Amino acid sequence: MSVDVANETGAAIELTEFAAVTRFVLDEMHVHPQAEVFIRFVEEDEMAELHEKWLDLPGPTDVMSFPMDELRPGKDAEHLSEGCLGDIVICPSVAAKQARDAGHSSAEEMLLLTIHGLLHLLGFDHAEPADEKVMFDLQRKLLLTFLAGR
Repeated sequence: MSVDVANETGAAIELTEFAAVTRFVLDEMHVHPQAEVFIRFVEEDEMAELHEKWLDLPGPTDVMSFPMDELRPGKDAEHLSEGCLGDIVICPSVAAKQARDAGHSSAEEMLLLTIHGLLHLLGFDHAEPADEKVMFDLQRKLLLTFLAGR
């Protein structure tokens, strides 16, 4: 599995932790071992530009996902075809504000956002209440399982 992580901010980020959570999630979701994903941590101004360009919404957001080959989760031992899953862009300063409001660390918030972004790349969405429940329950389970195994 090819997982590239880049920190383009001044924030202190343990990049290996984000590569590890990505590999964990992709393994749990039975994604082909040759799948590729790229995670970028960016400043608020760049995130605001991406948010406006792609979603026509003002200001920075916490995470954005850019799917490439529309790969989907496999079933049990079945794997998907090879390909590029896509890119995830995370804004650490927005994540830090959300973490304070939620009462946990910025690192945990960014791990959650990484999982959230990965699930979007795998075709999950939260536009409808039933879909939101499925996605948010799954991301919570994946995060807690990952954290318990550290």
